[in-house]
Amino acid sequence: MLDTALMISLMLIVLAMAMNIYRLAIGPDIPDRLLALDTLYVNSIALIVLLGLWLNTKTYFEAAMLIAMLGFVSTMAICRYLLRGDIIE
Repeated sequence: MLDTALMISLMLIVLAMAMNIYRLAIGPDIPDRLLALDTLYVNSIALIVLLGLWLNTKTYFEAAMLIAMLGFVSTMAICRYLLRGDIIE
């Protein structure tokens, strides 16, 4: 039962990532593309966590935490650059 739920979840996360990549490529303006990139890294974290559950290893959870931290910092840096024109004041 758990394997079936994990496979369905993996397929849905991959579908969501495909839609995010489409929005990232076709997005009408920069904020839409930034939101698609932010959602893409959140979906990649979900994909890595589900893969860790499926393979029953703890290494994937550490990788997901690393991606979460880097994604947050990069999103903040890009937002500051778009709003103010520079990252470091």
